[in-house]
Amino acid sequence: MSAPTALIVGAGDYIGAAIAKRFASGGFTVCLGRRNGDKLASLVADIEASGGVAHGFTLDARDEESVTSVFADIEKTVGPLDLVIFNVGGNVRFPIRETTARVYRKVWEMACFAGFLTGREAAKYMVPRGKGSIFFTGATASLRGSAGFAAFSSAKWGLRALAQSMARELGPENIHVAHLVIDAGVDTAFVRDIRRQQGLEADDIPEDVLMNPTSVAEAYWTLYHQSRDAWTFEMDLRPYGESW
Repeated sequence: MSAPTALIVGAGDYIGAAIAKRFASGGFTVCLGRRNGDKLASLVADIEASGGVAHGFTLDARDEESVTSVFADIEKTVGPLDLVIFNVGGNVRFPIRETTARVYRKVWEMACFAGFLTGREAAKYMVPRGKGSIFFTGATASLRGSAGFAAFSSAKWGLRALAQSMARELGPENIHVAHLVIDAGVDTAFVRDIRRQQGLEADDIPEDVLMNPTSVAEAYWTLYHQSRDAWTFEMDLRPYGESW
């Protein structure tokens, strides 16, 4: 039997990379999509060095032609997609009076419209086969809008609504659609820089207050292996020290 195939759209250096490594270690052939495809070389090399199989693709998830082309290429040259994960970010913070139309539109394209393109293409291939999983990475902003996050919150709310609509439509077709709320800071250089900008200590953080990308990836692995008589639509993840 051929290995199952997964596509991670938004295979960045942290959560996306951790998800790719987890599924590769579990026997998947992983396909990695990123706007700057040349930045995937080290991740592909790491996976292959550990005995996994990975393919990198230059993919602008906001561009319809780019998305349809990469999906078609994977289906033709790698294998039928069993799992598609949309993991594109877009987290920016601007006071509403400083949020330009360009910023708002760009964040919506990244965090919402790109999710639509990804989800639609995944469904086109999976529904005729009668199986598959489509997961969307959400955020705290998916559930509540905070001051300064008008663009990001509205985009993530839209992504959640898209995921919910798809889950209702595609569940009866044996397609597991899920939305994961990452309700905390993830241990990345980006998050630590934000803490510094806020005047907080960035390098002396109590253990397990920031989420480890590896722990997040394990949640995606568990979600994928759920029995369909107990599918989860929404899974929220946060460290023990996160207030909510």
